[in-house]
Amino acid sequence: MPDIPPDLTWIRAAPPEATGPGPWIEIAFGEGDGGEDDGEAPVYLRETSAPGNVVTTNRRKWDAFVLGVRAGEFDHFVAGVELGG
Repeated sequence: MPDIPPDLTWIRAAPPEATGPGPWIEIAFGEGDGGEDDGEAPVYLRETSAPGNVVTTNRRKWDAFVLGVRAGEFDHFVAGVELGG
């Protein structure tokens, strides 16, 4: 498991009106060697209920994932799931 920098700024992926502890997904962007647009810069993901379990990917893969979500490429994973609390 790679070392997780202690000074990361975690961004919670929760609706603005969300209350309570979640669980929510949190994302943090690490520093890369190639400057601001470094596609190999690390991206860290964790769940608020288990903050010690961190998944690491890179900025290039994260950006591709986000674009895929926006394009609806993952909608089939939630087919039949009702939204709400």
